[in-house]
Amino acid sequence: MPFTSTFTFATRQFDDEFHALDKIIADTAKSIPGYLGEESWENAAAGLVSNVYYWASMEALQNLMRHPAHVEAKAKQARWLNGYHIVIAEVTMSYGDGGIAHPLGSPAVAAASRAS
Repeated sequence: MPFTSTFTFATRQFDDEFHALDKIIADTAKSIPGYLGEESWENAAAGLVSNVYYWASMEALQNLMRHPAHVEAKAKQARWLNGYHIVIAEVTMSYGDGGIAHPLGSPAVAAASRAS
């Protein structure tokens, strides 16, 4: 079964160091076997941003969590964020009418989910 990691946060001021670490983390995530994709949502009224990352396995997600840039960003998060919350979940079902693209909507992901 696939997994999601949802990172919801309230922003402060981002600086060049934030943007550099963010790019490294994004590039690293995309290079990890088992990365399936991501979505981002913003609730402007609440001042929150939410990023949902999709993973083929917990091992793939943990590879990102152990990466030095991710560890560094987590240690420095209070400089750039006014709070955060992370939810890691196992996906038990994912479906739609095919009218929009989704990281879990590919035939390969669906077949892997049925095989689990």
